[in-house]
Formats: sequence, C-alpha cells, structure tokens
Amino acid sequence: MMEEKEEQSDAQKSDFSLRKGNYEGESFRLHMVTWNVATADPPDDVTSLLHLNSPKSSDLYVIGLQEVYSGPLRFVSDTVFDDPWSQLFMSTLAPRKYIKVSSIRMQGLLLLFFSKLEHVPFIRDIQATYTRTGIFGYWGNKGGVSVRLSFYGHTLCFLNCHLAAHMKYATERVDEFEYIMDTQTFDCKNAQRIVDHRLVFWFGDLNFRIQDHGMHFVRTCINNQTCNLLWSKDQLTMMKKKEQMLQEFEEGPLDFQPTYKFDLNSDTYDSSGKKRKPAWTDRILWRLRPKAPPPDEQDRVGLDAKKVRQLEEDEEYPLKIRQDLYTSMMEYSISDHKPVVGIFTLELRKMYGTPLVRLQAEGDWSADLDALVIYSPLQPFPSSTWDWIGLYKVGFNSVSDYITYTWVKDDEVAFNEEIMQVYVDKEEIPVRGGECVLCYYSSTLRSIIGISEPFKVHESKVAIEEGLVPERINGLDKSIANEDLWN
Repeated sequence: MMEEKEEQSDAQKSDFSLRKGNYEGESFRLHMVTWNVATADPPDDVTSLLHLNSPKSSDLYVIGLQEVYSGPLRFVSDTVFDDPWSQLFMSTLAPRKYIKVSSIRMQGLLLLFFSKLEHVPFIRDIQATYTRTGIFGYWGNKGGVSVRLSFYGHTLCFLNCHLAAHMKYATERVDEFEYIMDTQTFDCKNAQRIVDHRLVFWFGDLNFRIQDHGMHFVRTCINNQTCNLLWSKDQLTMMKKKEQMLQEFEEGPLDFQPTYKFDLNSDTYDSSGKKRKPAWTDRILWRLRPKAPPPDEQDRVGLDAKKVRQLEEDEEYPLKIRQDLYTSMMEYSISDHKPVVGIFTLELRKMYGTPLVRLQAEGDWSADLDALVIYSPLQPFPSSTWDWIGLYKVGFNSVSDYITYTWVKDDEVAFNEEIMQVYVDKEEIPVRGGECVLCYYSSTLRSIIGISEPFKVHESKVAIEEGLVPERINGLDKSIANEDLWN
C-alpha cells in the first residue's frame, strides 16, 4: 500500500522533468523523519521507519528528533560518545553504504544527515548551528537546530524545531519560528541566512493544535477517517493565511491521522485524566526560494549583486522538488507521538560532477612499513594546513569514524603541480589489516572532497611472527596477545 502511494503517474513524471537544451536533470531521493521520542530509548529496529525494504533506495536521509533523553549523566556521556539514537541509525545505515555526514544536538533536539557514499564528495560547505527559545532563551528544551550544505552546488538547509506547547500559544510558536529564521546565520558567502538557501526544510514537533472543534468531534472524524474536516481548524493552516513567512512554505496534505497524543505502547489516544485533544503536532514543510523577476535586463536594474547571482543560478541550474509520500508510522509506539515520514524527489542540474581530489593508496599497505598516499587536485580548491587524509574501514559510519589520519601539509614527502605524496606512519596502520578507503577532508569546505577506491591493508607479517595477531581456531579468532596492541 505504501509503495502504491509513492508511485507517480507518467504525466506527473513528465511535468516534473527538467530540461535545458538537450540536458535533463538528475533525480535524487530524500527520506525525512521527524519524531518526538519523549525521552524513550530507541527501538530495536527502524527498518520500516527508513523504508529499507522499499525497491527504491534513498540518496539522502535527514532525521530530526525531539525530546531525546538528556538527563545530566546521559547528556555528558553523549557529548563524548554518540548517543544511542545516533548509534542506532548509523549501525543500521552504514552496512548499506550510507555515512553520517553531519549532526547537531541541543539538549533534546537532535538532527542527523546521512548520504550515500557516492554523493559524499559532492556535499560541501557543511555547517550546523542552533537557537534556544526555551526559558528566556537560555534553556535548550525548545528551539531549533539546523544543518546547511551544498549538494552538487545547490544550497540546502534543514531546520528541526521544537516549538512552544499548549493550545493557546499558536502566535508564540510563529514568533519563535520567525526568531529562529531571522537570527540563525552561517559563515557562507552566498547563503548567510536560512532564507538565502535554494531549498529549506522546516520540520519537527511544531506543536500546532486543532482549534475550536471539541474532543468528541475530533475523535469522531479520526474514527470515521474524515480528518479532512479538521484541516481548516489546524492552527498552522490558519496561521499561514496571515503570516507571510509561513506562506512561502509548502506542505503536503494531512492524509494521516493526528500524531499526538497517544498512550504509550498503544494506538489509543490519551486516556489519562487530561485527555489531550489529538493534533498534527509533527510536520514537514519546505520552501523553494522564490524566483527572481523575469530575465529581462531592465528588470534586473536595482537588484543587488546577490539577487542577480541567484537569478542567474536559477536559470542555469534549475531545481525542482516533488513530495512522493507524507505519512505517519503508526507501528512505533514507544512515545506519545508517532513519527512522521516525508519522501521527496529532488530533480536538479548538477553544478559540478567531478570530485575536487583524486587519491589512492600507493603500493602494498601493512603495519610493517610507512605507507604512501598519492593525491591529485582535479580542480582548484582552497587547501589548508588543517586538511587531512583519513584511513577508513569499508563500511564506516561517519566522517569521524577513521582508523587514523595524516595531516596533508605536515606529512608531505614529495610533490609537483599535479601529483602529491603523503606518508602514513606504520605505527598507525592496523596490524590485522582489512578492506579500507582513503578520504581527503577539506577543513575550509568542512567536508570530504575525495574518496579512493577500496584497497587491501595486509596483516602485519612482523605481528604474525611475534604472535600479536589472533590465530584462527575452529573458525573463531583466538587472541594470543594483548588486544590493546590491535588497532
């Protein structure tokens, strides 16, 4: 049933297609999740939440959580180690060749951005920030966290919010959102503010409620599957009619039942003494940057330089978005909220399709000898003394999941204008070996800009001779040395 809802007609696909001359845009699938997890521990399995059994795989995953448990002891440990929710999503997606490209945490707000490995060298200038709107703006229980980046040259921003609760605070929720939009800034030449980005996603526990209708009417509509009768009294829908900033955001139809508030471990709406009225508190909206005036030179007089650049970019590199699915996932019941999933197709013309750097492992690698990396810049880019090359196991789960790294400038041993060599100390190479890749990380662009082909790191012959590598007995590893000697 779910797959059927995702399918588009041939006519829709034709209308959506981008063409410029003989060029047709390329399509990318974006899977988004928002979920207020109500301080619960993660479930054992998130396969259905991520649609991992779907015949169509996603290129990008964006996961926004609210009310992640942040008690003092847990929060301190989460600042040092990945929190349990991040660990779950990474361990689920890494075997399928996705890596966590970026994340940001503010108290209970967590935002995770994953990409297929093949796209990672084309995701650049990654930045993340947060805004507190809780008690006097100091406590991080409410507010917004965001990740912005360039995807094949197109600027995207993802804003995960948890706004003020309770029926009577609809106006305050809008004020909080506008405050976040106005105050969040990025160190980026062409997109200093959220509204400067080509495409913005605003999602989270936005806490808008269903106004005017009584409890009996709301529950009757839900039971009769006539939720469309409630749409006109949804506070977000109502506020969009009078708030210009909200009008720039689009949202798919609310063809799923309200996602709040449920008894834990059930599909029963609040049966406590408070009997809170159901509402669509959990939402996903998007904003495609408004088009500049028509491409008539006279119309461009009076536009500032940034607007002219945006106009030229929109003409040369079109971007379209289509929502393929917008639904709740009723089978997850560890929270009083149900998660909401939005699946989108982005069709765009790439501004670049070649990595900035090509790199490879030179010769045989093992812990017996210092190793060499060869890299070649394929295009000019702002290199820095803080650039580094990391050694990763095949199937690594995040940018920080390297085995070891080497500073590009500090450990350079030979170079010319086209090919450069950097050594890796043998003491840093894993004695057991394995399938690995090399990644070049640009500190200026805040991203991996080149990935090598997989290669074999061999077991150390010296370690084997000295008994520092586990032997195989009946198909099992048996350690005959101190495990601290293994990398």
